[in-house]
Amino acid sequence: MKPRANRRKKSRAREEVRSEGVPFSPYRVFTREEWARLRADTPMTLQSNELEQLSGIIEELSVDEVEQIYLPLSRLLNLYVAAAQKLHSVSSEFLGRKDTKVPFIIGVAGSVAVGKSTTARVLRALLARWPDHPRVDLMTTDGFLFPNAELERRGLMERKGFPESFDTERLLRFLGDVKSGVSSVAAPVYSHFQYDILAGAEVEVHQPDILIIEGLNILQPAEMPKDGSTIPFVSDFIDFSIYIDAHPAVIEKWYLTRFMRLRSTAFRDPGAYFHKYAALAPDEVRRIALKLWREINLKNLEENILPTRRRAQLILQKGESHRVEAASLRKL
Repeated sequence: MKPRANRRKKSRAREEVRSEGVPFSPYRVFTREEWARLRADTPMTLQSNELEQLSGIIEELSVDEVEQIYLPLSRLLNLYVAAAQKLHSVSSEFLGRKDTKVPFIIGVAGSVAVGKSTTARVLRALLARWPDHPRVDLMTTDGFLFPNAELERRGLMERKGFPESFDTERLLRFLGDVKSGVSSVAAPVYSHFQYDILAGAEVEVHQPDILIIEGLNILQPAEMPKDGSTIPFVSDFIDFSIYIDAHPAVIEKWYLTRFMRLRSTAFRDPGAYFHKYAALAPDEVRRIALKLWREINLKNLEENILPTRRRAQLILQKGESHRVEAASLRKL
C-alpha cells in the first residue's frame, strides 16, 4: 500500500472510532469485587477500636471497607515504594554516591467533604505496619493557605480553598526540601476550629519513609511558561496520586450533613470561628451551609478540582454510603 493510501486508511479508522463513541481511556477500571481480590494474602492489621478512631465526622469506617479497598491499596503502594527505593539505590550507584533517604510521597486529592482525610489516615495506619517503611507521616496542604488577614487584604476570603488562596511558593519549597532529603522541614499549621493559620505554630517532617499529603489542589497544573522555563508543579513531587471521587450531588449531601453535625458539636464552643451558627435555627443553618457549598466549594470543585481527576494514578469512586464502588488504576 502506498504511504498516502495508508494515511487515509488510518484516518478513516480514527473517524470510525470517534463515530462509535469509544474513547481511549488511560485507566483500567475495577469493580469493588475485582479490586478486593487484589488484596491477595495481605493481613488485616487494624483492630476495631482503631477503625473508630480513623473514621471521619460522618464517615464510619467498616472492616469490609478496609479489607476490600484499603488493604489492596496498601499492597499496591508497598510495591511502588519498594520499586522506588530500588530505583533510588540504582541511581545512587550509577552516580557513585550515597544519597540521603528520600521519602516516597503519596498525594490524596478531591473535593471538600469527600473523605480525603479519612483515606489519608487509613493509609498512614496500614502503610506504617509494613516492615520496609515503618515511618509514615501525614500532613494537609491547609497549612499552606494564606492567613485570613492576608486573604482579606487580597480580597480572597470568599475564595478560600481556591488555588490562588494558597501560598504555593512556600508549599513548593517545603516539598522540594523534603524530596532533597533535608533532615528537618517545617510546615505551618492550620486550625479548622479557628478557621485560620496558627501564628507561630509549625509541624516538622523528619525524613519519613513515606509522606502522605492531602489537599484540594495538589494535582493542579501550573500555567505553562511560553519561554519554556522551569516552573514546578506540586504534583511533580508526588510519587503516587489518589483522587477520591463522588457525584457532586452526593458530596453536597455529605457537606450539609457534616456542617449540621459540627453545628451540634464543635461550633458550640465559644472559641470556634463558626460559633455564630450554633444558636441559629436548624433550617437557617442548613440554608447558610447550602449557600457556602454552592457558591464556594461546588464552584471550586467544578472549576479547579474535578478537572484534575484524570491526572491521578488511582481514582476511587464512592457511592452515597461512602462505600467505594469502583477503582480506576492508570495503565502502566
